[in-house]
Amino acid sequence: MASLHHLIKALLAIIVAATAGATASAATFSVKRGLSMDIWVTWPDARSWGDREVLLPFPEWRKHVGPDKLAALRDANLDFVRVPVDPAPFLSSLTEPFRQELYYSVLETVRMVNAAGLKAIVDLHTYPQGSGDRKGTGEIQGEPETFSRYLEFVRQMAGVLSGEDPAQVALEVMNEPTAGCGGMHDKWNEMRHRLYAAARASATQLTLVIPGGCWSDAESLAATDPATLLDDNIVWTFHSYAPFLMTHQGASWTGDFISHVTGLPFPLHSVSSEELERRLDIVRKNIGANAPFLRRSGMLAYLDELVAEVNTEQKLTTVMAEPFSMVAKWAEIHGINPGDILLGEFGMIRQEYGNSHVTPAKYRAAYYRAMIELAEKHGFSWSMWGYGGAFGVAEEFENRPAEPDVMDMVRALSK
Repeated sequence: MASLHHLIKALLAIIVAATAGATASAATFSVKRGLSMDIWVTWPDARSWGDREVLLPFPEWRKHVGPDKLAALRDANLDFVRVPVDPAPFLSSLTEPFRQELYYSVLETVRMVNAAGLKAIVDLHTYPQGSGDRKGTGEIQGEPETFSRYLEFVRQMAGVLSGEDPAQVALEVMNEPTAGCGGMHDKWNEMRHRLYAAARASATQLTLVIPGGCWSDAESLAATDPATLLDDNIVWTFHSYAPFLMTHQGASWTGDFISHVTGLPFPLHSVSSEELERRLDIVRKNIGANAPFLRRSGMLAYLDELVAEVNTEQKLTTVMAEPFSMVAKWAEIHGINPGDILLGEFGMIRQEYGNSHVTPAKYRAAYYRAMIELAEKHGFSWSMWGYGGAFGVAEEFENRPAEPDVMDMVRALSK
């Protein structure tokens, strides 16, 4: 009996042969500068998903972002938005009575984005772990039956988008897959092939956005053999939030260390050594007062280690540039057009939910500018995270405008 790997390769060969006339030497979908919209705004409890009024229109940000706000993004020097779509409601039995309305609502969203003069990437944005009906990446990748349902969801979403102008719409098959870390690429390679086949079965001309594994990191993308997909109509994507110490200050959901870190400037060398030490002392005292007793010494040592990696301009530049250099080298080896590579997410937290600390806007603008310069230096397109919420660059919480610094910087970019 043929192995699953050989069966998948045979299926892909059939699909590619059938669509050879639709593919080209570069992706049909071409973008440059973008912003990710919000995946959820209020995060409604999954037990309420049987109520149309809770989920529709979908995605949820449409309840407060309309054509005028989208047009403002276009006027701010952006040419596309990444539209995160949580697969969980589509996998929940509660939404079966109006499942097609959910698909159509996503299509309406894409058309609204296009009508505002922006292109759209529909980003199937799984979250790491779910509970109950809220399926996450862990369940989708770890439960064969759930993954089969996810493949059907991908096939149907691709079919819904297949009638749109392929120069205006693309489909990202999975956000930040967790498989593939630690050099264990085989599992993600197999899943990626099956996701690709599911999407191509319904949409032969749609550009597909394909990540590496391991949270869409650069190293995993650079370990990918693009020739295994035999398709030029692909945009390859990776994410980077380096240096994590500064981009996720106060974020409790990342683990118990970074939640104790706030008040560090970007870059660290933008303040005097005395001022930096003063701010680090505040962090150390916070760890001493609030971290678990047996973890404190380890956290303090880890803090010193992370600071030492980025406390000069040269060190910081090296850390931030490494993912870009890695992906650029991979692209050169495999003959991939840099314009077919997307820095799909990068950002610096503004304010963690429930935390009073707000990162000064000038630090955030400096970080976004540095990442944009790296992306554009290599010819990659980019998408900031994100529109509103904790990382909001256009809005913060409850639809209030965020400080203008980041968007003003984007507006000032050369055309």
